Amino acid sequence: MAFVIDRKLEIAAPASVVWEVISDLPRYSEWNRFCIEARSTLKPGDAIDLRVQLFARPQWQREYMTDFVAGRGFAYSMKPVPAGALSSRRSHSVEALDEAHCVYESCFRLQGWLMPLVRSVLGRRLREGFAVMNEGVRQRAEFLWNERRKGPMAAG
Repeated sequence: MAFVIDRKLEIAAPASVVWEVISDLPRYSEWNRFCIEARSTLKPGDAIDLRVQLFARPQWQREYMTDFVAGRGFAYSMKPVPAGALSSRRSHSVEALDEAHCVYESCFRLQGWLMPLVRSVLGRRLREGFAVMNEGVRQRAEFLWNERRKGPMAAG
């Protein structure tokens, strides 16, 4: 059995803009209230360091990139805890619906015999945090897309 948080959002922005938002890790602090900082090359095998706001004081955690397809998605996992105690996988993916709309999917999967304990302690906070992040992706992408469609004429 696994603890899974999986959410698909339709976003009124092109897939390329959503991809820009989720893959531009240095800008996470501008829009992401859950994962307030992220650092990585995004290359499979490399570390991804995440500063996550689960409690009053944000905590750093290190995970490792497992998948990367430019413009489509990426995934990372924690180092599994020995004896099958705990493992996780987090993925982000984007799929175009048309030139100005896409679907963003955010998935988190936690499993192992320690999962029930982690879920009981962090489950609500994880659900809330991922919901805030997902909404942040939507708001940031739609804002950027709307600003770009206005173009330089709107500034005058």
